[in-house]
Amino acid sequence: MGKELLSAALDPAEIDRLITPYWRVSVVELTSSTQGDLVQRVRDGNAHVGDVIAAEFQSAGRGRLDRTFEAPKGTALLFSFYIEPQRNRDDWGWIPLIAGYSVAKTLHAFHATLKWPNDILIKNKKVSGLIAEVVGNGVVIGIGINVGMSEDQLPVETATSLLVEGGVDLTRDEILCEVLEEFEDHFLQWDQGIDEVQALYVHLCGTLGKEVRVEYPGGATHLAIAESISDIGALILDDGTHVQSADVIHLR
Repeated sequence: MGKELLSAALDPAEIDRLITPYWRVSVVELTSSTQGDLVQRVRDGNAHVGDVIAAEFQSAGRGRLDRTFEAPKGTALLFSFYIEPQRNRDDWGWIPLIAGYSVAKTLHAFHATLKWPNDILIKNKKVSGLIAEVVGNGVVIGIGINVGMSEDQLPVETATSLLVEGGVDLTRDEILCEVLEEFEDHFLQWDQGIDEVQALYVHLCGTLGKEVRVEYPGGATHLAIAESISDIGALILDDGTHVQSADVIHLR
């Protein structure tokens, strides 16, 4: 029964019933990428704050650092949304962290934790990741959550899904609306200068206190202990390094 619920088709009527007025969700059957679609809509001047595109399947999904992301139809929750922050752009590094926290909080029943900057883990395996792109006056955030994937459908050994972790009595409609509501609450507070989400993020961040290997886009690596998160969302290492954009591997 759990798999049927988790993989049930997205229901626009049910989403409209559950969602707050801040959001307007469009459900599409097939697209190359919800992220690409919404970014293009913003560039064309056809997007508004709170626009969301969710897809049953995307043929060219993208993750951080230009990685591809693929999932069999109906097994993942795939969506992108658009916001226009009013805070100084120097602070925008917190936006993807707020999105990651919102997913982890939604999955609290699975004891989800965060791997800086915005991977969501269950039992140290990745269940969700996201991408954030500055476009014009705003930011488009794309999120993928492994929902109904069976073990043999997982892309790598270090991945997991809500189904694998025993998720039942959940629908993708409910997960989508709860993530968006969590993000709305914390983002709007943050945008008004209230930084309560920083402490919340730190509380769920499994990276802090761990020895890590930082892998930079250019190929350089760095070993250190992750110590804290800066006011602009950078990872601070015990040697004083501030990491803005990189992959972080937990060593122990």
